[in-house]
Amino acid sequence: MPKTAPITRRLAALLAAAGFMASIAAVPASAGAQTLDSPLHIVVGYAPGGATDRVARIVGDKLGARLGVPVVVDNKPGAGGRLAAQQARNTPASQNVLMLANPAVMVVAPLVFKDNNYDPERDFVPVSHVNSYDFALSVSPTLPVRELNHLLAWMRANPSQANVGVPATGSLPHFFGLMVGEKAKVQTQVIGYRGSAPLLNDLIGGQVPISVDTEDVVLPQHNAGKLRILALSGAQRSPFAPNIPTFKEAGLDLAATGWNTFFAPASMPKAKVERLAATIREVMQDADTQRKFKDAGMTPVVSTQAQTAAMLKAYKAQWAPVVQKSGYQP
Repeated sequence: MPKTAPITRRLAALLAAAGFMASIAAVPASAGAQTLDSPLHIVVGYAPGGATDRVARIVGDKLGARLGVPVVVDNKPGAGGRLAAQQARNTPASQNVLMLANPAVMVVAPLVFKDNNYDPERDFVPVSHVNSYDFALSVSPTLPVRELNHLLAWMRANPSQANVGVPATGSLPHFFGLMVGEKAKVQTQVIGYRGSAPLLNDLIGGQVPISVDTEDVVLPQHNAGKLRILALSGAQRSPFAPNIPTFKEAGLDLAATGWNTFFAPASMPKAKVERLAATIREVMQDADTQRKFKDAGMTPVVSTQAQTAAMLKAYKAQWAPVVQKSGYQP
């Protein structure tokens, strides 16, 4: 045995000179938990190019390098995101799948669709809340009002004309429009469109006088003078539109936001969920990631799993009564 020791020492010296020992020392003991063994698929229930899709791609681009596997965004549009949720729910535990979803999929749909076929609390595990966004109340340039209190007075005086366009029936802008009407004691007639683009066309053209949509959609048109945003729904003024008041500042005690959050199927092993949550948190702390979110007009959020779960619980408590009281039927 003593004769072999010099050989062992010489081998170790050679390996160290080649950088092998340094690389081994740099690998944490838990390295096996830090990489996945197959590509990660991010399921998105909307077509490419929309806000949720953009979020998935910004985060996905950063995740791959940290996880050591390809990250693929799978767009599964249909049924307002519910088809994607049904697919993600049925994913085998051996596959690496996350779903990026918004409140319409994980809060509203389970309350209003009898054939929803998934339960957010039973079938999914919250992983990470990654961004939030405000809702904007906008008016057509043909409507002679420039402040929220003037608009509410006009709506009370012209109830038959007080139509509020939203990008889709059953969407968060739909229910936020109802919240505005209830708080202001104004009867609102909500008109659902097939997306934001036709709604914007009709608002700018004066075919519909009022709209509720997300800030990132309408702000460029506001800045171009094609419509007027009277109030935004955040608790504080938006960093993207500091000159536009919140609803509270405009005289209506109302605040609400939307979000995008990553969810894992309940079948995914806990250790893998925790690894994905930690990695997404790292991605969201990255300065370049935050810049990309802000460039897209969205507010990035850095959140733990526990904070994400608490946010979802509070959000459901706020919105479930509004949805149920509305009597909305798909």
